[in-house]
Amino acid sequence: MNELAAIIGITTALAIGAASPGPSFIMVARTAASTTRTNGLYAALGMGVGGLLFAAAALLGLNGLLRAVPSLYWALKLLGGLYLAYIGIRIILGAKEPLDTDRLDQASTTAATRFFSLGMMTQLSNPKTAIVYASVFAAFLPSNTSLAFGCMVAGLVFMVEAGWYSVVAIILSSAGPRTAYLRLKVGIDRAAGGVMVALGLKLALSAER
Repeated sequence: MNELAAIIGITTALAIGAASPGPSFIMVARTAASTTRTNGLYAALGMGVGGLLFAAAALLGLNGLLRAVPSLYWALKLLGGLYLAYIGIRIILGAKEPLDTDRLDQASTTAATRFFSLGMMTQLSNPKTAIVYASVFAAFLPSNTSLAFGCMVAGLVFMVEAGWYSVVAIILSSAGPRTAYLRLKVGIDRAAGGVMVALGLKLALSAER
């Protein structure tokens, strides 16, 4: 019964967190609308793997390590924030570049790898997520858990993250949203890139505290 309550609590908390607007949502949404549904799904898969890695790290005590070595947490926040800002600047600079829709419709292994990596790195760029995972696990996990249960929880995290962002990719790659994006590309890209830069700088500047 304790394990069932833990699963329900963890799933609910992480689902709410995943659905909250942030750099991960912006990246997947823009990828799905501006390229293809397949690329958006690869980005969602990368998000899931990033969440899985954070979950595994939290289960192995990363939270304690970051608290014991503040300089490590500082470095991760600084580097993660700068990465998000870099992605945002790239989006802004490419806002006026036209999209080759014929080329976008052609799937390739290179594109799959690129968008999977982009999704995973965007997820991993925010070390605060590791703290969130550790806090959620500390609040809901029973005091004594087996390795099998820990693996099941990590797998659950992957399904929540990858599942939510797959829904985002599927919806925003459909005809209506994609047509709207192509019509308003410059404004949307500038706004999305601006938000990414702001979130990245906020994370990087918080490393000074």
